[in-house]
Amino acid sequence: MNPTRLMAMLLSLQRLPAELDTRTQQEQPGAAVIDPGGWLTRTCTVVFARGGRTSVKVNKFHRGTGELRANFHGESDTGMDYARRLRQSRTTMAREGIDLLAIPPGDDLRYLVGFSTVADERPSYLFITADAALFLVPELNAQQASAHIHDPMLTYGDSEGPAKALTAGRQRLGARHRIGVGDTMRADALLLLQHQWRDAQFVPASIVLAPLRMRKSAEEIEALRRAAATADTAVQAAWRACRPGVTEADIAAAVDAGFRTAGAAEVKSASVGSGPNSAFPHHHTGTRRAQAGEPVLFDLGSRVDGYCSDITRMAFLGEPPARYRDVHRAVEAAVQNALAVIRPGVPINEVDLAARRTIEQAGYGPNFVHRTGHGIGITEHEPPSVTQANALPLEEGMAFSVEPGIYLPGEFGVRLEEIVVVTAQGAEVLSRLPREVKVTG
Repeated sequence: MNPTRLMAMLLSLQRLPAELDTRTQQEQPGAAVIDPGGWLTRTCTVVFARGGRTSVKVNKFHRGTGELRANFHGESDTGMDYARRLRQSRTTMAREGIDLLAIPPGDDLRYLVGFSTVADERPSYLFITADAALFLVPELNAQQASAHIHDPMLTYGDSEGPAKALTAGRQRLGARHRIGVGDTMRADALLLLQHQWRDAQFVPASIVLAPLRMRKSAEEIEALRRAAATADTAVQAAWRACRPGVTEADIAAAVDAGFRTAGAAEVKSASVGSGPNSAFPHHHTGTRRAQAGEPVLFDLGSRVDGYCSDITRMAFLGEPPARYRDVHRAVEAAVQNALAVIRPGVPINEVDLAARRTIEQAGYGPNFVHRTGHGIGITEHEPPSVTQANALPLEEGMAFSVEPGIYLPGEFGVRLEEIVVVTAQGAEVLSRLPREVKVTG
C-alpha cells in the first residue's frame, strides 16, 4: 500500500480508548492494556530539565541549547542551510495551524537537520514547535545523535520502552491541537503519539514539508548535478557490460561498480530488464541472460551528499529491427516534447500531456501505463508527481523526472528518463548522455 494512503488511514484514528492510558495500568494492576510494540506498560525514568532546573525526575534527559541546531562533522557537512529550512517550516506551520511536527527517522529528518537515526522498531521523534525542539531517541542511538545534533534529547532503554519518555516530552511540549506527523512514521509509533495527545488532530507533516522540499536551493541543485554525474558514469559502465550471454545481475554489478568508481555514497539496486523483461515497468533484476537481437533496459540511481540521481537508458544487442527503432523514436520524441513545455508557471500536467499525446499519436497510447515523472531530491520519489491530475504550476528550483515509456508485453519495452530542474529559461537536463539507440554487443 502507498505509504501516504496508509498514513491517511491511520490518521483517521484520531482518538484511542481510555483503556490505553498508562494510569489504568498503574491504578489497576493487572488490567488489560493495548500495548503497541510492547512499550506502553514498561517503566522508564528520565531526568527532565527545564530552564536549567530539574523539574521532573523520571531517567535521562540530555540538555541541549533549546534551539534546533545541527552540528555537522565530516561528510555530513554539505553546506545546506538547515536554519533557513527550520524557519520556513515554522512559518508554514503557523499558516496551516499546525502547532507541533513529529518527524520520524528518514528523509524528512535528514532534510531538517542533515542527519537521521536508524529507522527500526524503536520509536524516534524530532518534535518541533513554534519556538522549541525536542529529540526523543533510543539510548543506543543517543551517542551518535548527540554528535550531530545539539538539542534537548530524551532517551529510553530497550527494557523500559518509550512510553514514559514520551509522557515527559508531552509535559514539556504541552497540549497541542494539530500535529503534523511524518508520512513514513510506523503505525505503532503513531499510536503512541495519539495516546499522548488524545484531543489533537493528526495530519500529514507533508502539508508543511512537501512545498518546501519541492523548491530546491542552489546548494541542493548542485548536489543533484553531482549525483547525476555519477549516474552518467554508471550508465556507461552498463553499456560496456551489455553483450550476449551476460545476466541481468552481471549488468547490475557493473552499474554498482561504476557508481562506486564515480564516488557515489549510496547506490540503489539497479533494475535491469533484458528482452521481454524490459516490458515490465518495475522489473526486478534477475538471472536471465541477454540475447543477441534484443534490448536491455536499465533504471539506476545513487545518492551523493544526501541527494539522489535517477536515470533510465536502453541498449540493443546487435542491429535493432525497424519495430524497435519505431518505438524508441516515439519515446524519445515524448521526452523532447515534455522538456519543451517546461518553464515557470506552466501546470505540471502539461508536461505529462505533452509526453502522453506524443505516444498516443504514434499509436502506442495504451502501452504508456504510468505517470510521466516524479519529484527527486533527498528522496528518489517525492513531490511533485507529474500526472494528468496535477495542475500545480511549475516553479524555479523544482526538480523531477521525465520518463515516458512504451511497454509491449511479451516483446520488449522502452523507457528513457531524464532528471530536470526548472529554471527561468526552461528545463535544465542534468544528464550529459544521449538518448539515441545505443547498439552494443
